[in-house]
Formats: sequence, C-alpha cells, structure tokens
Amino acid sequence: MYYSGKATPAQARTTTLNEELGQIEYVFSDKTGTLTENIMTFKKCSINGRIYGEVHDVLGQKTDMTKKKEAVGFSVNPQAGRTFQFFDHHLMESIKMGDPKVHEFLRLLALCHTVMSEENSAGELIYQVQSPDEGALVTAAKNLGFIFKSRTPETITIEELGTLVTYQLLAFLDFNNFRKRMSVIVQNPEGQIKLYSKGADTILFERLHPSNEDLLTLTSDHLSEFAGEGLRTLAIAYRDLDDKYFKEWHKMLEDANAAIDERDERIAGLYEEIERDLMLLGATAVEDKLQEGVIETVTSLSLANIKIWVLTGDKQETAINIGYACNMLTDDMNDVFIIAGNTAMEVREELRKAKENLFGQNRSFSNGHVVFEKKQPLELDSVVEETVTGDYALIINGHSLAHALESDVKNDLLELACMCKTVVCCRVTPLQKAQVVELVKKHRNAVTLAIGDGANDVSMIKSAHIGVGISGQEGLQAVLASDYAFAQFRYLQRLLLVHGRWSYFRMCKFLCYFFYKNFAFTLVHFWFGFFCGFSAQTVYDQWFITLFNIVYTSLPVLAMGIFDQDVNDQNSMDCPQLYKPGQLNLLFNKHKFFICMAHGIYTSLALFFIPYGAFYNVAGEDGQHIADYQSFAVTMATSLVIVVSVQIALDTSYWTVINHVFIWGSIATYFSILFTMHSNGLFGIFPSQFPFVGNARHSLTQKCIWLVILLTIVASVMPVVAFRFLKVDLFPTLSDQKRLSLHKVANCVESIMWMLHLTLGLLCLQIRQWQKAQKKARPLRSRKPQTRRSSSRRSGYAFAHQEGYGELITSGKNMRAKNPPPTSGLEKTLYNSTSWIENLCKKTTDTVSSFSQDKTVKL
Repeated sequence: MYYSGKATPAQARTTTLNEELGQIEYVFSDKTGTLTENIMTFKKCSINGRIYGEVHDVLGQKTDMTKKKEAVGFSVNPQAGRTFQFFDHHLMESIKMGDPKVHEFLRLLALCHTVMSEENSAGELIYQVQSPDEGALVTAAKNLGFIFKSRTPETITIEELGTLVTYQLLAFLDFNNFRKRMSVIVQNPEGQIKLYSKGADTILFERLHPSNEDLLTLTSDHLSEFAGEGLRTLAIAYRDLDDKYFKEWHKMLEDANAAIDERDERIAGLYEEIERDLMLLGATAVEDKLQEGVIETVTSLSLANIKIWVLTGDKQETAINIGYACNMLTDDMNDVFIIAGNTAMEVREELRKAKENLFGQNRSFSNGHVVFEKKQPLELDSVVEETVTGDYALIINGHSLAHALESDVKNDLLELACMCKTVVCCRVTPLQKAQVVELVKKHRNAVTLAIGDGANDVSMIKSAHIGVGISGQEGLQAVLASDYAFAQFRYLQRLLLVHGRWSYFRMCKFLCYFFYKNFAFTLVHFWFGFFCGFSAQTVYDQWFITLFNIVYTSLPVLAMGIFDQDVNDQNSMDCPQLYKPGQLNLLFNKHKFFICMAHGIYTSLALFFIPYGAFYNVAGEDGQHIADYQSFAVTMATSLVIVVSVQIALDTSYWTVINHVFIWGSIATYFSILFTMHSNGLFGIFPSQFPFVGNARHSLTQKCIWLVILLTIVASVMPVVAFRFLKVDLFPTLSDQKRLSLHKVANCVESIMWMLHLTLGLLCLQIRQWQKAQKKARPLRSRKPQTRRSSSRRSGYAFAHQEGYGELITSGKNMRAKNPPPTSGLEKTLYNSTSWIENLCKKTTDTVSSFSQDKTVKL
C-alpha cells in the first residue's frame, strides 16, 4: 500500500476500528480524485460549431487517438510544455490562418482564470493553479500560442502568437457553486471592453443572445458527445460591452460593494445583469483519467458483496460514463433507474414507478408509500430484499435528492437504493453527501465506509463509521479528517479484503478464546464452593490467580491476535467471497458466545471433577494420602495451563516462531515460577506469602499426578478435536475449502517433485552402471590425458474551483512585488527574435498544403 509515484505510505490514523474494516457493507466514494486521477488533460474543444481534437482516417471516419498517430508539434513554441499532446492538426491550421473565432476562444482561455505565473531559474513559466481544470485550460492555450505571462491587480499580460498584449482588468466576477461560472471584464489596447465567461453549459446557455440558436444546437450535441466519453466540459462565451454602459454598471457595483445591507444580493444581481446576451464561442473538454486498478478494485468489492455508492458533484452524463468505465454500471444490468424530478411529487412518483418495476406486483402501494406492518420506521424487509433477483442501478441528481431526503420520501429512496447494486448521486453538495451516509448508517444495520480526497468530502468521511482519505491533488483536508489514508483508490481492496478481514478474524478468535479460558478458569471456583461450604476459599494458590491472565495466558493470545490468518493475503484477494462472514457477523455473535461458554463450562467440569475423583481415597507411591488441598490445587492449575495452551495451539491457523515461543514458553514459564514460589528459599524470606512450600516438588514427582493431568488434558481437548474434524469434513466453510485446496495442491506438487527426484536418481544410477560396464569392456591403452568435452545446456461539466480567488487577485494581496531586469532572457526571446508563429508557418508548409485539399478547413 506504498505509492512509489509520490513516495506516499499508507497511514492508520486510528487503532480502534480495525475489526470494523472486515464488516463493511456500503462504500460511499467521491469520483474526481478518488476514482479518477484528478490530473486534467485538455483533449477536445468545440469552436464555432466545429469539434477539434478528433482524429479521422483517410475515409473521413473518426478513429481513436493512439500513440501511432502523429501528434501536433509545438517545438517552435519556446514556452510549449513537453508533456502536452494534441493530435488534430486542423486546430493549428485554423490558428495559423487567423480564424477570429478560434483566436477569441484561446484568448478567453488565457484571460478568464485565477492562475498565477512565475518564472523559474531557466526562464520557464510556472503556473500556480487553484484547480486542475484551470491549469489544463491555461496550459492548452499556452501551447496553442496564447500564453498567459503575468498579472497585476489591474492588468493581465498575455502573449498572442508572439506579440505581448496587456489587457486592463476592469472587473472580476468570481465563481461560486450557485453561479457555476466565472467572468472577467477586460479592455484591450484598442479600447474595446469585453466580458469573457466560462461555466456550466446549463447556466451559460440560458444567458445567450437569441442569435446563437443554431450554434447552440450544434454545441449542445458536441457537449453530449464529450460527456458520453467521460470528459469534463465547460461552455465558453463572450460579450462586447459599450463603454458608457459599463461605466454606469461599474458605478453601481462600487455602490453595492460599499453597501452594508444586502451587499451580496445586490452584487449577485449586478452580475446577473451584465452576464446576459452572451455570444457563444464553444466548449472545452478535459479528461480526468481513471486511477490505476480502479476497475479491478470495484469488481473485487462487488464480488465481496460490498455495495458502492458514488457521490459526486459532476454532471449526470459524466458520472454515468465513469460508472460504466469502472464496471459499476454494466450493459448486463436488468435496469438503470434515473430519478430527475424537480418537485417532491415528481420524485415520489418516479421512485414509485422504479419500485414497481423492481418488485413487480408483490408489494402494495398507497399514494407512493409502501404499506408495511407495524414495524420500526425505515426498517427494510429482509425477506423482500432476498427475493429481488437481478442487478439494478439507481442514478439521482442533487436537485431530486434534496426532495428525496425529506421525511415522507426518504423511506422510498432508501428501500429502492438498498435493493440496487450501484447508486450514483450526481450534482450533490457536501451536505447532501453527509445526509446520504447518515441515512444508510442510521436506518440500515450495516457498517459504512466513505472515501474521498477533497475538502468537500470531509463531511461524508466524518459521517461514516470509517473514513478513508486519499492524498491526491486537492490537499490534505480529507486525510486529516480520516481514519485511514493512502494515495490510490486501488489500495482499498487490500485494506478491506486482507487487513480488514484479518483484523475481524483475529478479533473474533481473540474474544472466543478469552471468554473460553476465563470461563474454564473461574467456574472451577464455583464447583469447589459445593465442597468448601461456600466459604470463599480459593481453589488455586493466590499467586496463580494473579499471574494466570497476566503472565501464563497473555502472550499466546496476543500473538494470535497479531499474526493469525486463515489464508494468506493473495488468496484473500483472489477470493473476495471470503469477506462475507464478516458482513453477516458469523465469527462472533450470540450463538458463538454460548458455544464458548458451554466449552468453558465443560472444561471447568473436567478440570475439577477428574482430579477430585482420581484423588478420592488414593494413596501415593510412598503410601501416604495425596488428597490434600495443596496437591489438588497444583494438579488443577497445571492441567488448566496446559489445556488452555493446547487449546490456543488448536485455534492458531498460522504458525510463526513467535507463536511457538509464546505458547510453549508460557508453559515453561509456569513451571519455572511454580517451582520458584514453592521453594524453601522463598518461603524462608516470605513465610506468610508463599505457604505452599515444597508442594510442587512433592506432587509433580509422582506418576499418578501426571496420569491425572494427562487424563484431564485428553478429556478436555479430544472432544474439541473430534468436533472440529467432523465439522471441517462434513460442513466446511469457504476458508476451510480454500485451505484444503491449497494443501491438495501442495501435496500434489510435493508428490510430483518426489517422483522427479526418484526418476532422476534411477536414471543417474543406470548411467553410472553403463559407464562402469563400458570401462571394463574397453581395452587397456596408454594413459593419455583426455580432454573433456564441455557439456551443452539447453491496462460532462465539472469545475473544481472555489469562491474567493477573484477578490484575492484584484486586491493584489497574493502578489509579490518584483522588478525584473529589462534585459532578461525571456524579453530577449520575445523582442529580439522572430515570432514563433512565423517559424510555425515555415515548418508546416507541407502540412498546410496537405490540409488545403480539405474543404472544411477553408475559411
């Protein structure tokens, strides 16, 4: 679980939830940065109704972009990134030909953002980005010739195809989750004032000028295509502003900023007023790839009967596509229910119809509510849950989820969602994520786990039983709020199927053994009470009572709780079904507790009554009576220590050197302490504390005492051995079957190796005999040194942005004053050399001539 790419180890930030990792039934996961890498790459764009970024073959058919395709060369651009790749040469041709729409599109990407720039020692531009989406867009514009250079609170300087242009920043309309867009108002050197805006297509399309209707239809189709490919999309638009109108608007904005009452409402109203009658430029499509191993992890967790719910802020089309890419959604599913109602009545009706399709007519409905008998509210009928066959998925957006979480509808939502294999909640807020987790956590008797990587996942992580943080691209807020942290989603498979399952398995074994040994130890006093008149006299030596749990039996159970495993880690990963006993709580429950109690009662009976019956009216080898209290106590104590040690040896599935040392060392420790406490020297020092002087030496030197101890051990252990043998033979569990299959494979391999060794041995013997016969038959020759011959050998919309950066930029608080020398290497490159676009024209003559035959490229 160590991620070498970032040198990030896994962290266990708690020690109290280990066993719950083996009982997870529901996993709530974020999408961006959790299932995906959150490393954005500019892939496609739509400009003026035309898609750029697709690759076509000779016949004009769209083909996949592969490494075999020739990427656009950016070597003539000194500021081009080395890792940026773009395969569509048509865009570069449109830039070179001077398409005004393409230039305006790229100019917007270079101006409308909150990116900060700086130069390193080599003169290269380094961008400090608030979100990876903006970083991808600004980097794409830089590689395509529109380079964002620097900014001040009043200006933005960019390089447009080799020419430095400084724009006056007149206003910055910041992004927030309600607006879902951001805009800048700039003035170019010619004095023109323009508003550039980018944001969610559903928001910007409502603010377009009516003349954009045809372009809107084309761009909408392109956005649907991008979302179907799992790309993150943003709409791009602009507006030319009149100087007089802008001055009046800006005066009102200054008054609103200075207002005391309803300041935010007045500012939002002014933003709405100026962000209208926009002219559509196109849309961007950024790819956020799946993390390595996500598909395999999701498949394994599904086989382990763990239901995965995706709670994301992305648009529905993007979330659905990622669901199919992760194999959470498949074409083999019986049905995929999409809940998209805008009112509570619509949501209730859609849930009702979905449940009718799911349950058929086996359940009765009344006004959209399931008719239950008098049971606790929101408790699901497990019998009905078992009768639902097939795989179903539920997809619900944030607006519908807000209505579905109301008290009179969440019953239907929870029942439908829990019947589905996969649930995808898109366009949800951080609060809604926490509410969904709380709903399942409160009304389903199941252990939940939430996993995310950003600050918007903190509430979800804290609401679940177990929170897992991913140290990704969005900071450490999720890690700091989590119980466990690692760098990749794929490590969740090992965390649950291996470490979680082992922890639950060990904890259950520890509890069963702990109750067993203490029942066996304590109930002997109860049986002794019938013979001592319940006088509160202890049957054991007081020092044995003190040391039994502290010294004699503590280390073996500790070793079992740390090292024990029924199958190794690889088999746990290969067979996810082994995880199910933890979900059903099969290894420790009331039934298991009563079995441990009965086992302890039986052992205590054998420990007390077998020595009692054996010592009744029996004389020792010296003819003296051995049925004294001290000899009886030593016999029972010795039998108890050996019995519980043998029992934990039977319970141990995985032996290590530490297990051997602790188990057999505990027995040796018992005898060494026993003879020490019963010695004459210790009695001479503390006569009142060690009254059993000489008893151990006297008792344990008689054969009849050892026969009684042996009989007690056999009577206590043999029924357990017989019961477990029959259980494994007649009713084996899945882990038993796995272990037996491994033993069979090991025995088969051992047999094959033994046969090979035997065959080779016989062959070597025959060769030696043949060599001896040849040597005898060969005539004597002169002994000549003979030269030996050397032997020959033979794998839609989303914008991860936060509010407040616009105000920070315009205030200048995050900018450092710097006075670079006028003769820096960067300025020399810009002013003393020819424009890089001219170099591009020279180097792409052949390419342009080949594209000139295509009519769609001509302007």
